Amino acid sequence: MADELEVMPPDSADTEEGGGPVKSFLDHLEDLRWTFIKCAAAILIGVIVCLSACDRITHVLLWPLKKAQQMRTSAEPQVALTLGTNLLAKFAAKEFPVEGIATNKDTFYRVAPVTVGTNTFLAIVPDPTPPLSATYAMQMEIAILGPGEAFTVAVQVAIYGGLTVSAPFFIFFLGQFILPALHVHEKRFLYQVSGFASFLFLAGVAFCYFVMMIITLSTTVLFANWLGFRSDTWRASEYISFMCWFLLGMGISFELPLVLLTLVKIGLLDAAKLSKFRMYWVVAGLAIAGFITPDGNPFTMVLMFLPLHLLYEISVLIAWWWERKDRKAAAIG
Repeated sequence: MADELEVMPPDSADTEEGGGPVKSFLDHLEDLRWTFIKCAAAILIGVIVCLSACDRITHVLLWPLKKAQQMRTSAEPQVALTLGTNLLAKFAAKEFPVEGIATNKDTFYRVAPVTVGTNTFLAIVPDPTPPLSATYAMQMEIAILGPGEAFTVAVQVAIYGGLTVSAPFFIFFLGQFILPALHVHEKRFLYQVSGFASFLFLAGVAFCYFVMMIITLSTTVLFANWLGFRSDTWRASEYISFMCWFLLGMGISFELPLVLLTLVKIGLLDAAKLSKFRMYWVVAGLAIAGFITPDGNPFTMVLMFLPLHLLYEISVLIAWWWERKDRKAAAIG
């Protein structure tokens, strides 16, 4: 009987809930060392890949600026004067130096040779196919303003891009180290939280890239013009830092529901407390938006706060729904 007990397999429930094989402290240190090595290798490979594709990544980062340039910022008709594919000047129609050539809508002219008899002159003629730069409502150029700035920009793009590309592998390697020690229900909860967090982060980045950056860049130019400054040339390194910091900050700020709902789950908050703290959150949310907003633009700060407040209200509703579900389950039980 004793022999039979010795060869009996362990209870399936215990195996299922077990935290993995027991290891010594030195074995855990060895696993942690290899985890760090794999994470560092993933980051290094990501940096190298992004450095090799630096030109393509900069095109992606310049897309919001191009969209902002296409937004109309003046109700007055404009006149653009080009030479080949280059924009020579852009005027308000009423300020165009040649009388009678402007109209009550946006018009495009180019400097081109015109032959009259045996003579050839440079003349201003209508341009039916103006270059894209002439159709922009705002004229902004990202420029390298120093001998070493091109290298700085490449390093910025490589580091920011490398961290982004390697993040999934980084999380995977950490998971390989942590998950074996967790129970099955803990692993299931961690998977759900990780998926939810990734979705919120990507939603924040997408909202910032496709909506906020376009509005922010256009309002920044308008604000500079209102102060009496030109804003047609921006330093490339500052623009890249501005973009990456804004995208990262917006992605992290969208993790607000995850933080609030975690506090609800552990019992520190509930729907009633969240509703009571709403006015305090408005002040805190505006402060957070002001800190994350790189340019300090009040309009951008408010625009950033609105989706955060919506996420706060959604968190309140989810907390209320959880409590209602728990009360029904307790009543049935």
